[in-house]
Amino acid sequence: MILYLAPGACSLADHIALHEAGLAFDRVEVDLKDYTTEDGRDFTQINPKGYVPALALDDGGVLTENIAILSWIADQAPKLAPQGDLGRYRLLETLAFISTEIHKSFKPFFTPGSTDAEKAKAGEAITRRLGLIAGQLDGGYLFGPEVSVADAYLYVMLTWARKNGVEIPPALNAFADRMNARPAVQLALKHEGLA
Repeated sequence: MILYLAPGACSLADHIALHEAGLAFDRVEVDLKDYTTEDGRDFTQINPKGYVPALALDDGGVLTENIAILSWIADQAPKLAPQGDLGRYRLLETLAFISTEIHKSFKPFFTPGSTDAEKAKAGEAITRRLGLIAGQLDGGYLFGPEVSVADAYLYVMLTWARKNGVEIPPALNAFADRMNARPAVQLALKHEGLA
């Protein structure tokens, strides 16, 4: 299995989750400016969308998109998903919210030419949405006392918020500190040269 990633990109969530799951995988870094892998291959031949993450499975299939990859990881390691009758759907609900309402809101911070006003407006929206998700924390993580794949995704969003000066609710600062202490997070950060 191979995770195609870019250091500090949203693929960091999948990187952390794979370590949390204890799954064996290789890592290949992708240059997102010229769509090449670290070994010189054309990344668009692996993922025609041209962005990370992409997870090449042992059977030759390739999964893309955080919601799909993180859900697949949770299926391989059920400890990383909430339990109960609605557990799978609560996970999908949270992953979708992080992806569509928080992740996508960072676009002005990564788009050359965005104005300070556009960044400020995006930052306010992100802070509001982080406030909503902060209210979901229950027992330390999003679904209770045990970490989930959604926590890995939220953690990456918080690293982006800190890097871009976006206000983070106090409960989520404490959450980020808990995540930083996890061996899987430390290992992924080390692998990506971010530690």
